[in-house]
Amino acid sequence: MPSTVRTTTLPSGETVQVLGQGTWKMGEDSRRRADEVNALKLGLDLGLTLIDTAEMYASGGAEEVVAEAIAGRRAEVFVVSKVLPSNASRAGVQRACENSLKRLRTDRIDLYLLHWPGSVPLAETVEAFEAVKKAGKIRHWGVSNFDTEDMEDLAGLPDGSNVQTNQVLYNLVRRGPEFDLAPWSRKRGIPLMAYSPVEQGALARNTGLDAVAARHNATAAQIALAWVMHQDGIIAIPKASSQEHVRQNFAALDIKLTPRDITDLDRAFPPPTRKRGLEMI
Repeated sequence: MPSTVRTTTLPSGETVQVLGQGTWKMGEDSRRRADEVNALKLGLDLGLTLIDTAEMYASGGAEEVVAEAIAGRRAEVFVVSKVLPSNASRAGVQRACENSLKRLRTDRIDLYLLHWPGSVPLAETVEAFEAVKKAGKIRHWGVSNFDTEDMEDLAGLPDGSNVQTNQVLYNLVRRGPEFDLAPWSRKRGIPLMAYSPVEQGALARNTGLDAVAARHNATAAQIALAWVMHQDGIIAIPKASSQEHVRQNFAALDIKLTPRDITDLDRAFPPPTRKRGLEMI
């Protein structure tokens, strides 16, 4: 077990771990369901209590996998789910939230995110989030795939300051957020939640990580994950569909990157020198 499982703090003051469990693509194949459930259960056993899902993933199937994994352990888990932009109206949020609660077999979602900006006015979505929060159906809300201008628009709305996180694509080959979004968020105490921190497995095969990995007797994927968690105010949510993969992700918590490591990684994966549009996959 790592000596210290690092945490970061949401604007609400609640602490969450910097390593969670993602579920994108879970629930798509019934033949893999038992492995997916068991992987999430092992993560919980190890203390990885933040689980991220969404109504979009497998059309709700991923939420059902989560429900099976957390059965009898709900009090341990910090559940994150997301509403599609097409459901982000006042009535749509109410309906989508109720459906997610049924699939998750729980009475509340700890953090409910708008999956990406859409056509529904943002002010209406925020009002809807505040309504389901007041009703006790969610505890906190946030956003996903919001660039800096989107976050500034949100900050200018009534109750917009209640946003708790922004989930974005961020990893060694997707460093665009470092130019302005990450500093903007850090200044306001809003953690970024990094999805695809190993670029859907592609970084596990990237030779630019080999030297650093060799120094730590680690895999390239573990170094990529450790690098994301090394950043201040970042939560990583890699998906792991097998128990061995969960163990490997968990072991990345023990990797302490050195200044030499960071220099080598910056050389192999240069940080941005100008503004880039926020990427999505």
